[in-house]
Amino acid sequence: MWLLIDLLLVGVFAVVGRLSHYGTLTAGGWWSTAWPFLVGALLARAALAATRRPPAAVTSGVVVWLGALVGGMVLRQAAGQGTATAFVVVATLVLGALLVLPRLVARLAVSRVGARARR
Repeated sequence: MWLLIDLLLVGVFAVVGRLSHYGTLTAGGWWSTAWPFLVGALLARAALAATRRPPAAVTSGVVVWLGALVGGMVLRQAAGQGTATAFVVVATLVLGALLVLPRLVARLAVSRVGARARR
């Protein structure tokens, strides 16, 4: 489930970025923005699977975030796409929020349900 959520949220990141810069969205434009970050996220997820880390853990979200960010930026640079400082800062903040906060919310919700069950 978390793999699908992660990929969907990275896709949302690309949609928002394309719309904010170009005002329109095409499949090709979305793909050119999304693919480096999707590959980075998939590589991070593979590392989590190899180390048997639980994908719902907040720390796993941090790994996926950093994988999507660093992998995405390296692949963008290799493909001749931009990696301006402002873009790196925005991508760091937005991907961090999208990939870590849902896990934090899920963890808090599970904790809350568990606390109610113990009453």
